Amino acid sequence: MPASFETLGKKPRPTDDPPFTLKDLKGAIPSHCFERSTLKSFSYVAWDVSLAWLMYLCTGYFDHPYLPTWAGYVLWPLYWICQGCVCTGIWVLAHECGHYAFSDSKTVNDITGLALHTALLVPYHSWRISHAKHHRSTNDMDHDEVFVPSTKAELDAERVGALSLVGTIVNLLKLTLLGWPGYLLLHVSGRKYHTHTDHFNPNSPIFSEKEYKDVVISDLALLVWIGFLGYMSYLHSVTWLVKVYVIPYLIVNFWLVFITDLQHSDAAVPHYRGKEWKWLKGALCTIDRDYGVLNHVFHHIGDTHIAHHLFSYMPHYHAVEATKHLKKALGEYYYKDDTSIFKAFWLTQMYCRYVDNVGDILWYKHD
Repeated sequence: MPASFETLGKKPRPTDDPPFTLKDLKGAIPSHCFERSTLKSFSYVAWDVSLAWLMYLCTGYFDHPYLPTWAGYVLWPLYWICQGCVCTGIWVLAHECGHYAFSDSKTVNDITGLALHTALLVPYHSWRISHAKHHRSTNDMDHDEVFVPSTKAELDAERVGALSLVGTIVNLLKLTLLGWPGYLLLHVSGRKYHTHTDHFNPNSPIFSEKEYKDVVISDLALLVWIGFLGYMSYLHSVTWLVKVYVIPYLIVNFWLVFITDLQHSDAAVPHYRGKEWKWLKGALCTIDRDYGVLNHVFHHIGDTHIAHHLFSYMPHYHAVEATKHLKKALGEYYYKDDTSIFKAFWLTQMYCRYVDNVGDILWYKHD
């Protein structure tokens, strides 16, 4: 049963311990790349929120009687796509807050992140905590918190028909439509715990006792926001809410799963366990990809992800410059896949099926 990288003609990523340290890599990057500016960070928030608000205001004219009857069939989908992309950028800025890369002030990070993430139905603190664990254990089969690959036995038991073409299409739809809420509500694709795990129960095994309060704050913020959305639907209609908020929200969820899957899934990238896993090796098991103009809309979360995993406290607006220096310092340990993103997403579903539960260096395989 061939490894997926052999089928695709890809060269597997190095699995030896790197000949450099994290300190070496940091020294290769100009020091100003690690400087955070609260004012500059807020300028990105102001731009994204203003753009999202302007697009929302435009929806009031989409069904205007003076427009031709077909106009709404063009303008609404255009709004949904554009609003979904801009709000994905807002999601990324909240993600910056979760890493404390937004500002030198922890308070500013947490208040801003809580506001932005709550508006996108994300439990800010709960996700911040689990995401930090993902960064601490990237590509560790036993301890990573998300995108933990299935073993062959798990795939056969849990996803009947998953290795067929139809199964691949069904799983792709499930991933893009239900993957994000499934992760929050059921910890789907996350670390295997022996009890129910979610991002809303402060007693979930993801969280420690000292994090209880933060989880509750996130839950209360979401309840207030959901109440506000309910009130707005009462004032305007459920249809109005679906058109202006719910559909763009689903597109944000699509991009979130799409981007993160491509950041961590590739036939040439291994997973580790036991003594083979080391933090630096795991952090280098991420992939940079080119999203074209969306690199700017998404604040370069896709094309500078290796830099982000190595230095998650680095502001996104320095990541492009830092990546240029990292590429030289990393040499063969730097990995950028130039496959077009939609083709790459399909290939990950086809060829990143499962890993054999044997050994301490695990590669994706397929049938």
